[in-house]
Amino acid sequence: MKAIIELAKRGSVFDAARAQLADGAPVDFHLSFESARTLFSELTPARMELLETLRRAGPCSIYALAKAAGRNYSNVHTDVARLLDLGLVERQNDETVFVPFEAIEIRMPLPLAA
Repeated sequence: MKAIIELAKRGSVFDAARAQLADGAPVDFHLSFESARTLFSELTPARMELLETLRRAGPCSIYALAKAAGRNYSNVHTDVARLLDLGLVERQNDETVFVPFEAIEIRMPLPLAA
């Protein structure tokens, strides 16, 4: 399963999910933002690197993740909390966190020339 992050109008994620269900294909996780500014304020380079580090490390505590990333625990805790809210990271019963996706795609359609 992969996460598809895209620029789209509010509610359009439901249209994509309906189309995917109708195809009978495995359902991917969809996350949409209304602007590139919002997308990149949420998915900062530090958070994207954290996703990569967590995917490589596998399920681990936030402390272990901070150590693997070479970052301050408090900052990693804040970033993981936001990634949990966005659905890009999940928490297990033993409080470890992990990335449930094999890949993350970011789609940014460019406007047509006038």
